Formats: sequence, structure tokens, C-alpha cells
Amino acid sequence: MTTFDNRFDDLRRAEHQGPDGHNPPQPVAPGAGLAELDAVVGRIRASVESVLEGKPEAVHLALTVLLAEGHLLIEDVPGVGKTMLAKALARSIDCTVRRIQFTPDLLPSDITGTNVFDQNRREFEFKPGAIFAQIVVGDEINRASPKTQSALLESMEEKQVTIDGVSYQLPAPFMVVATQNPIEMEGTYPLPEAQRDRFMARISIGYPSPDAELQMLDVHGGANPLAHLQPVAHTDDVLKLIDVVRRIHVAEDLRRYAVALVSATRTSAELRLGASPRATLHLLRAARATAALDGREYVIPDDLQRLAVPVLAHRVLPTAETQLGRRTAEDVVRDLVRSVPIPQLTGGR
Repeated sequence: MTTFDNRFDDLRRAEHQGPDGHNPPQPVAPGAGLAELDAVVGRIRASVESVLEGKPEAVHLALTVLLAEGHLLIEDVPGVGKTMLAKALARSIDCTVRRIQFTPDLLPSDITGTNVFDQNRREFEFKPGAIFAQIVVGDEINRASPKTQSALLESMEEKQVTIDGVSYQLPAPFMVVATQNPIEMEGTYPLPEAQRDRFMARISIGYPSPDAELQMLDVHGGANPLAHLQPVAHTDDVLKLIDVVRRIHVAEDLRRYAVALVSATRTSAELRLGASPRATLHLLRAARATAALDGREYVIPDDLQRLAVPVLAHRVLPTAETQLGRRTAEDVVRDLVRSVPIPQLTGGR
């Protein structure tokens, strides 16, 4: 896969030659935007990893989703640091943060807000719910009823909330970081397909290594490290970085490759539900963010392949035969990535 770097460099040089094709190639160096991105993200990464030992991949994907303007679903068993990751990311950025503890008695209006009648002014006044923040931490999202879960649909897709016919815009940047326990756990409700499709990526943190767990005892044994965590980046910094990510170049052949990867899930005999067009869009946005985090101004196939499982696996549904064969959605997506040919770039955008 890494051999594609050379082919892509050839393409980028060709794009910057004159019409006759004989002008000397001009290398494309990362701009000031990528340099600033590296500095700011480095501070956020160090801050989060100071309280979540031994999980650099999870932190990297969380930052990818943040810069790609997506939402993150963290699924794992209790006690492995799901909420710790979400809180550490939120506290590392100087922005508005709200935490929602999802329980069976949580109401949709607790999330979105409601109109309350003001006796003094004799009119209704809108009282914003917990969703009105730049980073919203949804703890154990699948412990609330499907009706309450659906209260997040509009806000996660359109970044607004509509109450009694009036729409209220949510602040930017806006990111939902939700945690959930595996559906086999007692007292959980499976997230509906439409809800899962709103999340750009799903990750599992997993148990720490013995060394990381020992370090956790030393760091967390005496005090809660979150209590001393201070913001290391501002909201304006994050907005600037998001704008940098939006300008990352994606060649036409790479866009076709993203479509081919997602389309493969719709024709697989092992899946009864493939990924949606929204999944293709999320895969491309996440690939741009990954390229920027690697210091590149362009996307390569490796970016799409690395992200295929976290971006696509939670959106597809395996058939009964696939499940009986003890194959997971992640297994199917990995095989599909290996089966889809890597594009041969032609030099066009």
C-alpha cells in the first residue's frame, strides 16, 4: 500500500506542470496551516494521553473525527476508559461542554430543550437542553429509550434543533462523543440504524496492557487526573484546523475508490444491509483529516483503507449465516477492503 506514495507524488507534480508538460516539477510542501495543525493537535493529544495511558490509536481516531466535523461512538465493556477519553478530549479544548447521562427515564426534551410559559411576560420562552454545547458527552447512550435516542438525529445531522416549528442553530464546532456498552449488557437498547449512521466512526478502547494498567494505578491511584486537566487549545484554533482539513486534496480516482469501498458493502453476500451514501461522505472527510494529521496535503489509498473498519463496520448488518460463522462486521469489511482494487491514478482531479 505504501508504494502508492510515489505514484501520488508523480500525479501532484504533473498537476503543477505547464500545459506542455515540460516545466520542472515543483514539490508540494505542507503549508503553514498544516504546521499549525501539527502543533495544536500535538498539545491536545498529549493532554488526552496524560489521562488515558496506552491507547494512542483511540486518541488518534478521536482527533480525526473532531477535525473531520463528525461524531464519535465509543463502544466497549464498562471500566476501560470510554468516558475518560470523551471527557479528556472535551476538557482539553476551551469550549462549551455538556455531559448527558443516558438513563431509561431520560426524556427527549431533556436533550433538545423545551418551551416554557413565562408568567410575567405572558409568553413562551425557549429553554435550551443539554445538546446546546460544542462538545456533548453522551454517557451510555444505549441505556435510554429509542425515542430519547432519536432526539439526537436532527442535531447530529443538521447541527440544529427544531422545537414547535422553530429551528435553533447549535454552536460550532459541534461534536457528539457518545459511549455505549455492548448490546449484550443488561438494560441496553440497540441503537437504530439511522442513529448509528450519524456517527462518523466507532471505536473500541479495549483492556490496557499490563504496563499501561500499572501506570494507571500510579497516576490515578491518588487523585482524579481529569481534575487537573486544563484546556490546551481554543475554539478558534479548532475551527482553523477544520478549515485546513477541508482544503486537503482528494484526487478523482481516490473519490471513486471511496465509492467502490462503500459500494462493496451493498453487494456483499455476507451483509444484509450495506453502508449508506452518508458513509461515503464520512469516509472521505475522515480521510482528509487523517492526511492532515500525517502532514500531507493530499489523501492516499492508505488513509481510506485505515478508516474503512471504524467508519463502515457499525453501519452494516451481517446476515444470520455470517453471524453463525462467527464472523463480525469488522471481519467482512476488512475482507472487502482487500478485495477492492487500488486505483491507478491517471493525473486528473
